[in-house]
Amino acid sequence: MGHDELLQASEFFADTSADVLATIAAQGETRNLQRGDILFKEGDKPESMYIVLSGRIAIAIGNRPLDSRESMLALMERGDLFGELALLDGGERSAMARAIESSSVLQISYATVREQLQANPSMLWGVTKLLAKRLRTMDEVLSDSVFLDVTGRTAKRLLELSGGKDEFVLPITQEELAGMVGASRERVNKAIASFIRLGWLEQHDRRYRILMRAKLEFRAS
Repeated sequence: MGHDELLQASEFFADTSADVLATIAAQGETRNLQRGDILFKEGDKPESMYIVLSGRIAIAIGNRPLDSRESMLALMERGDLFGELALLDGGERSAMARAIESSSVLQISYATVREQLQANPSMLWGVTKLLAKRLRTMDEVLSDSVFLDVTGRTAKRLLELSGGKDEFVLPITQEELAGMVGASRERVNKAIASFIRLGWLEQHDRRYRILMRAKLEFRAS
């Protein structure tokens, strides 16, 4: 799948014509990242948006000024677009973006996208769709924080990270998983230990095997 096809698969560019997509993709810059590389930090003045070509990018925020831990808001994988918000409101970065494994992204300048939006206003329907998706995602996160305990949120994140497979390698560290769950590493490890004790899950380092998916799904609901 070419860069323009990846762009069209995202909500933002879903209503963009093929020739405009080709122009945007051609003006994009491919950036290769190693684990730990930071694309941008909270508070940075943004000039570009990104789409993941390979690997995984964590979107995270710090918890407190004196707390080194962070909360992972989202995990961006191939085809996911991020960093577009400041294009719409001109604000600073509201979160940081960090590679959690070797990755590559297509960097697209706001100037390029803004020029095409002005010339092709029908593209705004795609922007609306992406914003709606973001709102639904935030609603789900808020609902999880209210109605699911740490064990339930841990089950849900493990199921999401499994990618539908019963055997998988956790693509993030235990500390990063805790950030996604929104709890301490100790409490998340305790939840995983309970799944193993119940016979729902097997774990060997970062390699997991789901034995009773239905049980995990019920606990995550």
